[in-house]
Amino acid sequence: MDQELTIVKTADGSNTIFNADIGEHYHSKHGALQESMHVFIQSGLSYFLENNPAASEVSILEVGFGTGLNFLLSAELCTEKAITLDYLGIEAYPLSLEMVGQTGYSEYVSEELWRQFITNYGTRLLRSLELNPYCKLQIANCKLADFQSEKQYNIIYFDAFAANRQPEMWDENAIGHTVQFLKPGGVFVTYAITGNLKRALKALGFKVEKAPGAPGKREMLRANR
Repeated sequence: MDQELTIVKTADGSNTIFNADIGEHYHSKHGALQESMHVFIQSGLSYFLENNPAASEVSILEVGFGTGLNFLLSAELCTEKAITLDYLGIEAYPLSLEMVGQTGYSEYVSEELWRQFITNYGTRLLRSLELNPYCKLQIANCKLADFQSEKQYNIIYFDAFAANRQPEMWDENAIGHTVQFLKPGGVFVTYAITGNLKRALKALGFKVEKAPGAPGKREMLRANR
C-alpha cells in the first residue's frame, strides 16, 4: 500500500501523508499538528480531564489510528500530568514502520516516548503494551465493523477519512457500532460535522454540540453520552 502514499508538508510546517488511492490526506492540509491538537487533544482529552478533575486514568478508543499522531500527543500530555492512559487504535490498513518513521512526529514528543513507540510499532502492538509507566497502547488491525470489545472507553477519537471518501464509516450503522464502546459520561469527538452525524448521535441519546473547528474548518463536533 505504501507505494500509493507520499509525505506532504502542511501549512503549519508539520507533515501528513497523502493517500493517492483514496485521494485524501491523513490530516488537514492547513496543519496536521494544529488539527490534531485542536480537535482531539484540546476538544477531546483536555475537555474530558477538565470536566473530570479527579481522574487519575483515562481510556481512549481511536477510529483511524493512521500515523499515530493523535496517540503520541495524548500520551505526551498524560505522561506530563501523571495520568494513566489506556489507548486502543483501530486501523484496518496500518502504515509501514518506514512510513511512520518519515512523518517527523518525533519532534513533538519526548525522545523516550518516540523511541518506545517506534521500537514497538508493528506486530508487538497487536497486543496491549506499556510504552512507559503511564501509557498503554494497542492497535486493532481490523475494519471498524469487525471490531468487538467488552471494554468501554472514556473518549472516542473518530478520525476516519472524510465521508465523501469513505461514506460507510459515517452511516448510522457505523456510528451506532462505534459508540457502544463509550462509557456513560464519555466524550465522542471528530473533526467533521454533518446533519446526518448529528441526527444519528442525538437518536442514540447523545448531547451534541458544535465547537469551533481547526484551521480550514469552521466547525467540528463533540458529543457527550
